[in-house]
Amino acid sequence: MEPRKSLPPAEQPEGCLVAAVRLPVRIVVLVLVVPVRMVWDALVAGGRVLRDTVLRPARRAAQWVARAVFVWPFVGLWRYVLVPSGRGLARLGHVLLVVPAVWLYARVLTPVGRALVWLAWAVFVWPFVSLWRYVLVPTGKALVRLGHVLLVVPAVWLYRDVLTPVGHALRWLLLGIGRGLAALGTWTYAAVARLVRYLIVVPALWLYTWVLAPTGRALLWCARAAALVVEAVVAGIGAALYRTGRVLFVLPALAVWRYVLVPVGRFVAVVAREIGDALGHAWRIAGYVSQAVGRFLGTLFRWIFVEPVRWVYRSVLTPVGHAVRDAVLRPAAQAARSVGRGVRQALAAARDTGRRTRAELRRALFGAPRRAYEADRREPVGRDTRTLGSSTTALTKD
Repeated sequence: MEPRKSLPPAEQPEGCLVAAVRLPVRIVVLVLVVPVRMVWDALVAGGRVLRDTVLRPARRAAQWVARAVFVWPFVGLWRYVLVPSGRGLARLGHVLLVVPAVWLYARVLTPVGRALVWLAWAVFVWPFVSLWRYVLVPTGKALVRLGHVLLVVPAVWLYRDVLTPVGHALRWLLLGIGRGLAALGTWTYAAVARLVRYLIVVPALWLYTWVLAPTGRALLWCARAAALVVEAVVAGIGAALYRTGRVLFVLPALAVWRYVLVPVGRFVAVVAREIGDALGHAWRIAGYVSQAVGRFLGTLFRWIFVEPVRWVYRSVLTPVGHAVRDAVLRPAAQAARSVGRGVRQALAAARDTGRRTRAELRRALFGAPRRAYEADRREPVGRDTRTLGSSTTALTKD
């Protein structure tokens, strides 16, 4: 037998109660929801306009003001004051501290340190090394040989020729004594076991078999009989209480659940479901209505306000702005660029002059820098790679 398959919600038959409740509920909910949906759409549109026209420009202006007040001054201070000052102090410290310190270390401290190390080795280390190598090592070897002759050889003779035979004799004696004691213990254990068996175990077994076991069986039979009697009495009392409780409590509660609560619950469920469906349909219909009203108001606002403003901007403000740009702003920008170009050239010339002056001062104070000596490494100078016909080794060079 196949189980019954429940129909989907869209195919289940609906009663007259559902059809009677659905239409008035949807009408009432639509009347109540349409103003709420229109107010909600108006608030959403106003919020979007406020975000696009007020909040975003205000946020950008606040960011620009914060950058101009807090970021740009510190960037200019770091880039044009602290960095050049730090570089100048670093070069001055290198000239005044690092160069003299390197010269002092290379020309003074290194030779003095090497001389002190050599003197300390000659005075403190070399005498002890000579004493260890030429005095203590030969003396120790002689003492080791003497100890071997005086101690090790006599000890080996004593262990091999005296202690070993005495130990074998003692082991044989102790083994004999141990075997005798083991035989005596075995005989004693057997005698005690027989006495315990015939004096204690056999009487106890007879007492359990012929006295205690029958008595226990009789007591167990009496206890089982008493338990059966008590079980029958308790079962009768329980059956009576069960029937009384079923008649007094269970059957009335079952009738109230079946004939009162279940129909009321089904009615409430139907009303709640229809109200939910009505709210969904009304919200969607109100959205269409609100969209149509919004489009009408938007079209009216565009024809009344936006199109005139656009015409004024396109026909009046744009030509005026182009004329101002061509007559005033572009010449001013070209003049500013030419001035900036001249200032940059002047600053570049000043930097070049300062660089040459520092080079001349460095050459006057410390002399010209040393040129690196290029050794002949017998390697090709150009970028051409080695080939079998142009080798540069010592054996196969041209």
